[in-house]
Amino acid sequence: MAKILVTGGLGFIGHNVVANLEAQGHTVIITDTQTTYGIIPKDELEYLLDERRRRLHTTRIYGVDITDQDGIRWLLREHRPDTVIHLASFPRQKVVNSNPAWGSRVMIEGLINLLEASVEYHVRKFVYVSSSMVYGNFKHTYFDGVDENHDTAPMGQYGIMKLAGESLVKDYQRRTNLAYTIVRPSAVYGPLDVEDRVVSKFLLTAMRGEELQVNGGKELLDFTFVSDAADGIASAAISQDTDNMTYNITKGNAHTLLAAAELAIKIVGQGTIQVNDPDDNFPRRGQLNIANAYNDFGYIPEVNIEQGFQEYYSWLKDSTYFNRQL
Repeated sequence: MAKILVTGGLGFIGHNVVANLEAQGHTVIITDTQTTYGIIPKDELEYLLDERRRRLHTTRIYGVDITDQDGIRWLLREHRPDTVIHLASFPRQKVVNSNPAWGSRVMIEGLINLLEASVEYHVRKFVYVSSSMVYGNFKHTYFDGVDENHDTAPMGQYGIMKLAGESLVKDYQRRTNLAYTIVRPSAVYGPLDVEDRVVSKFLLTAMRGEELQVNGGKELLDFTFVSDAADGIASAAISQDTDNMTYNITKGNAHTLLAAAELAIKIVGQGTIQVNDPDDNFPRRGQLNIANAYNDFGYIPEVNIEQGFQEYYSWLKDSTYFNRQL
């Protein structure tokens, strides 16, 4: 069994990755600053963090900021992990746009601190959680989705910095022989997420009986249930066959934003839809190809969009915090 450091291990995806690894018997260390990014309501984040902690067994939870070089060096020196899974980041484009300088410190300077410490303390593999946003506009429509060799031309600072992070990780491998695995999730959703995300907004707006705002009805997203994304990240991290490789970790089946909104209304039983023009700040995306992840480490996402939306809705109905927000 491995000893694994997960940065951002109390985050939405991160705590699911930790729970997955713990279920397999691995020793997990977490660092997470538990920040609101200046956007998430404090009471919402505190509720979600408490609920996420309840799912975990580890007591090795630290608040070391990845921009703190000395703190990161201490953390790796103290625990000597075999693997680092790097999820600590500004989570999406909107959050980076609100404070790009802070976002840059976390996403670039913080990454370099982790890479330097990983080399110094002999980490075997560095797993970098990137994003499907690095592709920018999908230039071609393939029947089986866009694979990892598709052109990368990100739009917006979030995607640009994620792609820069990929290049830094590869350069450290070239110079120091630190093995890496890069994973690119897409449109991850599910229980214990914040409200300010597309699927959360659709379901909660429908639960309030209000009008769902769909920015581009024909816009396609490869919606991925969080347990599938976490399984893919954890499996890629512990596999012996993923060194120095990049993988799409998604459902591999895109749906339009309009179809997603309609599904939310169908499940909830109320709500209306307003279709607006597409948001030009976001690229035109679609389905991703996950054949490489399947072939190399057996990644098979299990939750389709109907099951995922229903499970998320059931959790929201039972959530003490979100029920108070209706």
